[in-house]
Amino acid sequence: MTMKVSPRVSVHVCLCNTRHGKEGCPQYNKREGLTHLSTTAAAYSPHKMKPEQQGAHAKMSTSSSPLVGLRAVVSFLFGLFILASTASLLMDRSRESQVQLAVEHRHLEVRIAAAGNQESQVRWTGELMGEAASGSGEKECDLSVGRWVYDNTSQPLYSGRNCSFILDEVACEKYGQNDTKYQHWRWQPDGCDLQRFNATQLLEKLRNKRMVFVGDSINRNQWSSLVCMVESSIPEGLKMREYNGSLISFKAFEYNATIDFYWSPLILESNSDNPIIHRVEYRIIRAEKIEKHASAWSNADILVFNSYLWWRKQREDMRMKVMYGTFEDGDAKLDEVEMVEGFEIALKKLTGWLEANIANKTKIYFAGSSPTHTWASDWGGDDSNKCLNETEPIPDAGYKGATTDYSMMDKAGKIFRPLEKKGIHVQILNFTQLSDNRIDAHPTIFRRQFAPLTAEQIANPSSYADCTHWCLPGVPDVWNLFLYSYLVQK
Repeated sequence: MTMKVSPRVSVHVCLCNTRHGKEGCPQYNKREGLTHLSTTAAAYSPHKMKPEQQGAHAKMSTSSSPLVGLRAVVSFLFGLFILASTASLLMDRSRESQVQLAVEHRHLEVRIAAAGNQESQVRWTGELMGEAASGSGEKECDLSVGRWVYDNTSQPLYSGRNCSFILDEVACEKYGQNDTKYQHWRWQPDGCDLQRFNATQLLEKLRNKRMVFVGDSINRNQWSSLVCMVESSIPEGLKMREYNGSLISFKAFEYNATIDFYWSPLILESNSDNPIIHRVEYRIIRAEKIEKHASAWSNADILVFNSYLWWRKQREDMRMKVMYGTFEDGDAKLDEVEMVEGFEIALKKLTGWLEANIANKTKIYFAGSSPTHTWASDWGGDDSNKCLNETEPIPDAGYKGATTDYSMMDKAGKIFRPLEKKGIHVQILNFTQLSDNRIDAHPTIFRRQFAPLTAEQIANPSSYADCTHWCLPGVPDVWNLFLYSYLVQK
């Protein structure tokens, strides 16, 4: 058998550490590799030799061809032996040492730790596992299904005492709540992790943008949470908060970013539109009027709506009054409907406005129902205490309070669904059930009281305990982690 080895081809094997990239191996460099090969070929090319060298080369090639062929075979076999020995050595070393391999693929980080013959352990960290799962045909991870885990290492995400923009109605530490255990509970979804919050990354996403929370005091609670989550990353003098009627604005000047809250508890124009004086016995909405409110957030890049609390019945016979037409035009008509029917009227009008006025690039979110914990009998307690003195979450992961209406968000989803055909997506932030477990996280008596307490209230603290809003840091931070995941990843 005769083997021919071309003297004009130089073959090189480069065993590189791929972690250093192509620069760590010269043969990956196109220009460097071509230069090396052409130089090697030239050394053996008769066309590049002097005449006397060419003659000698021809004579040697003719007279020594059997010897050259034998040497070529030996060199080839020796090369194979070197390659086999090197591969064997590398495999032995990989068995003898522990190997950690970090693979980054877009937003997903997978850490694989292997030692000896032990089974490899895979831990999904960083970004949502759901995004990777959707790309591989697997079911996306549901962030709303999970459990509360006590974690005094990574929680809370910020200091309530140090956040200069926190609202007094939810600044529980400031108003005497010394038991801060409620701040150290972390939400752990089943099968994946919530992404670790990065304030700078969010602010970059908000650069040159306006984000507006539209709704009631629960939405203001969430707005205050997000402001506290980002403000510590912004130097003094480069941030500010200002009030303008129903609008509260937080500005991050370095990023030209604005995070606003706009008071509109019933979405439509109503007799509860005053952000300070809005406690009325009879609530009235104007079924056809949304433009006044919409003018305050029509230019937003990101909208977060929340309208649930004000549609709940405070008493059994409570109903919503609905006004059609105007007094000016003489066609005013007042109707009365069930509270949930009024909710549907408001959302249908909002849907029509979004369809007619919102660009497809605008990101729209509708926050889930925020539970209240006024009736302690829901979790086996005494109703006279409300949520006062509760210090831990309800441990049952499947707990649903009897007074929490889970159907409202289903109705919202159905009303918004036709917008999909128009290319407008409204993402429901589903945090109702995880919040239902947190009977321990309300301000109760530890908040600013906007009216002097009566002697009766002082004698019975549970009578004025706030079991509706949420202390900060606390539960709304998790709501904003959901929002952050959508904004940063999806």
